[in-house]
Amino acid sequence: MLSIDLKGRRALVAGVADEAGYGFAIAKALAEAGASVSVATWPPALGSFLKLIARGKIDDERTMADGSFLTFEHIYPLDVAYDTLDAVPEHVRESKRYRDAGDFSIAGLARHVASDFRKRPLDILVHSLANGPEVKKPLLETSRAGYLAAVSASAYSLTALVQRLGPLMRAGGAVASLTYLASERVIPGYGGGMPAAKAALESDTRVLAFEAGRAYGIRVNTISAGPLASRAASAIGLVDRLLEYYRLNSPLSEDLSAREVATATAFLCSPLASGITGVTLYVDKGYHVMGMAVSPAEQSRCTNL
Repeated sequence: MLSIDLKGRRALVAGVADEAGYGFAIAKALAEAGASVSVATWPPALGSFLKLIARGKIDDERTMADGSFLTFEHIYPLDVAYDTLDAVPEHVRESKRYRDAGDFSIAGLARHVASDFRKRPLDILVHSLANGPEVKKPLLETSRAGYLAAVSASAYSLTALVQRLGPLMRAGGAVASLTYLASERVIPGYGGGMPAAKAALESDTRVLAFEAGRAYGIRVNTISAGPLASRAASAIGLVDRLLEYYRLNSPLSEDLSAREVATATAFLCSPLASGITGVTLYVDKGYHVMGMAVSPAEQSRCTNL
């Protein structure tokens, strides 16, 4: 039987802060395929995430297909806005949400991983994070600072992680990230420079596929996922409208699940995808192929087929 087998491989999923998003689902799918999984969490969310685990609040979500619990080798603090701890402003380092987190920079994460495991310990790196402080603002109202912050945290962070962690990855390893169709289509209400950040992420995926492929022998791909009612997405205030629109206009009308994105990611990071790199893979029930909204009459006709 052909199956996804990640036994003996080690994965790091950056951007897991609760059980509701794509990052958690991806970590779980990788573990179910046999990988050892660590995660990296934004310091302000780290305490609440650890409490969810310790108090058994997400035990149902942690239960895997074989009945065992999803466990993490390590849970690292990470703020991808900072390459080194020296780059963090003092008021941030000393704030209540950060002061006990240790070195939460990207360089700090790389040092933690290198210290905790042997030389070149990683096989899989997943970038499942984004942040746009002005995402609710139209582009015409977005500040330079807000725009650059979105690109920094949501796109450059992938490059920075590959710079630091690529040398720790074994040849044949894989990097995956999450993007969104706003990189190439207009999504009113999704602003603040985030569409540009997603476009940059996709462009960087292609360049990193070449450069990291030649330098480290690893593959780099990204998944363009449809909308999910995660806590982070719901905070934007747009996701319910998107879900309804996708439901009405996608070739497959049922809502996308986090599990479907997670298993596609596990495939891309497995030996089954050893010939795939530099790709943007759409996992969105086919919505990306549509060039015209489905009319009410057409919806009715299709429903009655």
